[in-house]
Amino acid sequence: MASPFPGMDPYLEQASFWSEFHSRLIVAIADALAPTLLPQYYVAVETRTYTDGSNIDGTNEELLVGIPDAVVLSTPGLSAPAKPEPAGVGVATTVRPQSVILPMPLEVKERYLEIRAAGSDAVIAVVEVLSPTNKRPGEGRRIYNAKRQTVLGSASHLVEIDLLRAYEPMAMHPVETGPASTARYRILVSRSEWRPRADLYEFALQESIPEFPLPLKAAEEQVVVALQPLVNGIYERSGYSIRVDYQAPVPPPALSAVDQTWVNQLLQSHRWD
Repeated sequence: MASPFPGMDPYLEQASFWSEFHSRLIVAIADALAPTLLPQYYVAVETRTYTDGSNIDGTNEELLVGIPDAVVLSTPGLSAPAKPEPAGVGVATTVRPQSVILPMPLEVKERYLEIRAAGSDAVIAVVEVLSPTNKRPGEGRRIYNAKRQTVLGSASHLVEIDLLRAYEPMAMHPVETGPASTARYRILVSRSEWRPRADLYEFALQESIPEFPLPLKAAEEQVVVALQPLVNGIYERSGYSIRVDYQAPVPPPALSAVDQTWVNQLLQSHRWD
């Protein structure tokens, strides 16, 4: 069964689904591009690994450890009547640990794609699908920004796919002044020969995911990526229609009044099934 949403399904942005969806999407993009790119290019699935102090959905992944808590324990069995202690003499206690939660660093693995030239293995383009660790303040955003700046300073193209409404978007500046955009999803296409200018495809919850070009080695050489059919296929193959609770509110961040009304109308049949 297809998603009730015409574009990105916001319910897939919650932590319980995002990691799986992200992994499937990376592989689906690579598989879709390969027949068009071969044999001149190939698609490599790469991974960067780092440690971070908090997990993807903003809560802490933690282990239970003990912390002392002074508690007077009674001695089992019969005991002699307690004798009055002289003034100034302390009472003996036994320290019993209680379970608490301690923040622990996580090993984060993020997958991305590199389009490489056959023979030379030169990186022609980098394709990133952003995760919450890339966008929320912290080590993950710092590391991703450093990687992003490295790519932007190179001869490689950058395609940055942001299917998350949460957190501030990655740095970019509008060329034309005007009303602030209300769109929450973005696809950035940065051609190396056009920098610092880039093409930004913005779309709202009510819209389907637009097609976008993937630039290649020659100036006019590119392939068009149709992301929406890939997302639809992942949704159906993963059985999200029987796993997502559409009776629940849309995961954070909160929707605008207009978007919330639209979602309520869209999901009316799902919420009364």
